Amino acid sequence: MKLISWNVNGLRAAEKKGFMDYFREVDADIFCVQETKLQQGQIDLDLSGYHDYWNYAVKKGYSGTAIFSKTKPISVQYGLGIEAHDQEGRVITLEYPKFYMVTVYTPNSQNELKRLDYRMDWEDTFLKHLKKIRSNEASYYVW
Repeated sequence: MKLISWNVNGLRAAEKKGFMDYFREVDADIFCVQETKLQQGQIDLDLSGYHDYWNYAVKKGYSGTAIFSKTKPISVQYGLGIEAHDQEGRVITLEYPKFYMVTVYTPNSQNELKRLDYRMDWEDTFLKHLKKIRSNEASYYVW
């Protein structure tokens, strides 16, 4: 199984620089992107052969994640289930029969650690999310 994860720092900009050429060339089973920086309908990618899952930030042009998978998962979870953390589109979890795929774009603490308290709370919440997944009966995990 071929897994790719890429922080694209803006998917529209990455597309102009050949994202789709690379996407087709690597032919990944699952391709994760972070920091998409777009809203629904702002990009039209030819993802034929893939199921696509997007988690957009409420704030335009900010964060966001996506997963493109050749195989449809059993279930999809967007975010961490806590509104304060789910406004920025940072986590998508796909469940498959034998593993989970999680893509994450971890928040930055920012200059002078302005968001350090938020970041620490986010990390605790994300760790709980991963531990919950790990407690399930899947036979192996992809982190």
